[in-house]
Amino acid sequence: MKLFSVVLSGGAGTRLWPVSRQAHPKPFMKLGGSALLEQAITRGQACGTDDLLIVTNQDHLFLTQGLLAEMVAPPKAHYLLEPKGRNTAPAIALAALSCQSTAGDDAVMLVLPADHLIPDTETFVANALEAIRQAQNGQLVVFGIHPTGPETGFGYIEVAKVGREVQPVLKFVEKPDLLTAQEYLATGRFYWNSGMFCFTAGTLLAALALHAPDVLAAAQQAMLQSTTKPLPLAEQAAAPLVTRFDGHAFGKQPDISIDYAVMERATNVVLVPARFGWSDVGAWPAVAQAHTPDASGNTLGAADNTDWVAVNTTGTHVHIDSHCHKVVATLGVKDLVVVDTPDALLIASKQEAQSVKRIVDALKERHVNSPQHQSTLLPPEVHRPWGTYSTLKEEDGYKVKRITIKPGQSLSLQYHHQRAEHWVVVRGRGIVQIGDAEYPTRPGEYRHIPLQEKHRLTNTGRDELVMIEVQCGDYLGEDDIVRLADTYGRI
Repeated sequence: MKLFSVVLSGGAGTRLWPVSRQAHPKPFMKLGGSALLEQAITRGQACGTDDLLIVTNQDHLFLTQGLLAEMVAPPKAHYLLEPKGRNTAPAIALAALSCQSTAGDDAVMLVLPADHLIPDTETFVANALEAIRQAQNGQLVVFGIHPTGPETGFGYIEVAKVGREVQPVLKFVEKPDLLTAQEYLATGRFYWNSGMFCFTAGTLLAALALHAPDVLAAAQQAMLQSTTKPLPLAEQAAAPLVTRFDGHAFGKQPDISIDYAVMERATNVVLVPARFGWSDVGAWPAVAQAHTPDASGNTLGAADNTDWVAVNTTGTHVHIDSHCHKVVATLGVKDLVVVDTPDALLIASKQEAQSVKRIVDALKERHVNSPQHQSTLLPPEVHRPWGTYSTLKEEDGYKVKRITIKPGQSLSLQYHHQRAEHWVVVRGRGIVQIGDAEYPTRPGEYRHIPLQEKHRLTNTGRDELVMIEVQCGDYLGEDDIVRLADTYGRI
């Protein structure tokens, strides 16, 4: 048996704004010391998966690869890069075709969303092994979560009777209103739909052919027009494979969930009742529940350089992401969520926290170049293949950035039409190219980049290089970059 861990790493996570952004969504949020995506990958490894297949947006490739590179024992990975989001049915169909081409119809797929919190790995593995056995017998397996209340944010699955045994699924139902959810719980026949599945590639593809032939045909065509190559710059002995799709062919796939396309229609669907704790971390109150509260029910999710002074404060969650040490004080408040990032501040009641998406929608309606709009797209620290950058200060005519470059990596060879730049290396060592000249540069040394002059910085040391960049000009947008050469194929 060949067992694949298929991790679906997508979604905007707008209810967790301002930490979750389009360029840095919920799977990359850290809870319990590690990113949710890393936790999903580790769960798959614990089940004995042979290979890791990650379905993610093409813009998140290097962010994901960087996360894997920091793991102690990263698995062999294969990336399916989506040019745009197309829901779970196309994503899983493409993954099934990939697994089938590698290991045949009997390849077992353990499908795991990248944004779940499951603290009890041992119990999860026990449930997953049962799901794998069912999958090998030709079943389409879904993990059901025992409801803890009349939740209206989840889909529900009906069985004969809630219990500890695997049993056939009677039907899937959509997210209910509160009264309907209460009725479901009263019957003792409903589970929450976790969005985690297990099946063989052959079983899933046969179900698609029977119940959603349009999804299967479009996925097959997208695979025919895809290219698969090793990831550049990776160690060739363990270089992950990257599959990229033609945008037009990919876009022809229906935007439909696997529940609609297959699970609600198939007759060979069984439910494995989850005996492990589970959260989809759908909103800030769920994040708060993942932390240990103090005697007043307050929780803190913050960087190490934060001091929180809570006076007459109860049931409040505070999350701080700051470039420097920050003191946060709350006085006489109850059941609030306070999330402070370098460019955005959210203050909400826990009762209204599910509606944070309305704030994101309002910001997106503003002008595309406004700072308010950018705060929904880019995180305070933006990740690039070579490292990161953060904006420390911006006013008319100038912008100050903190830039980090990984050992052995470099910026693209580039120039700007509308700005000059001033560089000061504060940690590490590198080579600054200005025009055709190259200058070895150490901490405290300064380089001036004139307007429209080609330039590049390469980290030649063993440690991370940190640079402070001051941009001066009439226009300071990120699109004022003309790349002449680039290691990462961005020309």
